[in-house]
Amino acid sequence: MNEYPLRDSASDALLTHSGRALGDITAESIAAGALTGDDLRTHADTLRRQAAIARAGGYPQLAANLLRAAELTDVPNEELLKIYELLRPERSSYDELARLADYLEETYGARENAAFIRDAAEVYRELSLLRR
Repeated sequence: MNEYPLRDSASDALLTHSGRALGDITAESIAAGALTGDDLRTHADTLRRQAAIARAGGYPQLAANLLRAAELTDVPNEELLKIYELLRPERSSYDELARLADYLEETYGARENAAFIRDAAEVYRELSLLRR
């Protein structure tokens, strides 16, 4: 827990999605227009470090959420929005959710997200929340 918050304890070791050091993200660099969108996105390693801190602090659900988020950092925003839409109740069939899980696992190595979606498909089936 002595690493939390990472911004204070490890900002020079943390990278943004683009590979820029988090410590280089300053008000001046923003004002100068020297940053891209990827400079402002979180790197998967940062999320994994935060997950380890959460787990050590006794927050396993938060740790699991952060690990799933880390898996999704390379997924384009357009795909994330489609995934979100597919996961809404009554928007997908069981088979569509199973294919989505397989796609995330095979394309992005997102095993935790794939397992989460497979679990969701089972719950949706039990609660009649699949597309009719």
